[in-house]
Amino acid sequence: MSAWDKVLKARAKDRPLPLDYVRSILDDFTELKGDRLYGDDQAVVAGLAFFKGKPVTVITITRGRDIEENIIRNFGSPNPEGYRKALRLMKASEKFNRPVIMFIDTKGAGCAVEAEERGQGEAIARCLHESATLKVPMISFITGEGGSGGALALASGDEVHMLENAIYSILSPEGFSSILYKNPSKAREASEIMKITAEDLLGLGIIEGIISEKGDINENLEEVMHDVSETLSRFLERAGDLSVEELLTRRYERFRSFGKVYWKAEL
Repeated sequence: MSAWDKVLKARAKDRPLPLDYVRSILDDFTELKGDRLYGDDQAVVAGLAFFKGKPVTVITITRGRDIEENIIRNFGSPNPEGYRKALRLMKASEKFNRPVIMFIDTKGAGCAVEAEERGQGEAIARCLHESATLKVPMISFITGEGGSGGALALASGDEVHMLENAIYSILSPEGFSSILYKNPSKAREASEIMKITAEDLLGLGIIEGIISEKGDINENLEEVMHDVSETLSRFLERAGDLSVEELLTRRYERFRSFGKVYWKAEL
């Protein structure tokens, strides 16, 4: 498929949402709300759960299934209080030694004036800063769209895995097209050069793995969920063998490896 075909699949209305993965893979999910500063952001749904009997923290960025739910969840675009809620749960996870599992489907962070007034940039930056040294394993799954810093704030841990037809980008194709071509209608062309597909990002070393959708993800949802669960299980097993120092060193080296350019000088 073309990159644009994958954009359409990632945005499909019937595509499984992050909370579908939470309900399928984890047990006894208990939602925790509020950032203890301003309020609760329902674009970020987070709480405690169990994975194969082990307590974990789960954080999601999710859009809604229909227009009513999308309005409640701000169409999957978190405000600062959503990121601060996520950070609050991350720090609690460190205190109680719980791994952090994140599922992401967002076009990007909320960009309304109100979000900027409440410190959107600082909230995202704080998530990135604290994630760098959080002393527990962190894994992220991009299930649909992973847009800009809004997604990166919760994809800055030890490993990132993408569903086969998910996308992960610095900007939406429409936004990229507006900048590059001065015309948002050229989003299809822009998507082909943005390197936003799972295959592109795996080749660039930005993500650690791709989870197959077995053709039609909705027809084969049980198999897909099983593969996500197995990916999570293997990650926790690997991370469990590391000391805190080893975990943080590997996380640092992972990010330091981004953007490396290999070239051969012509003599």
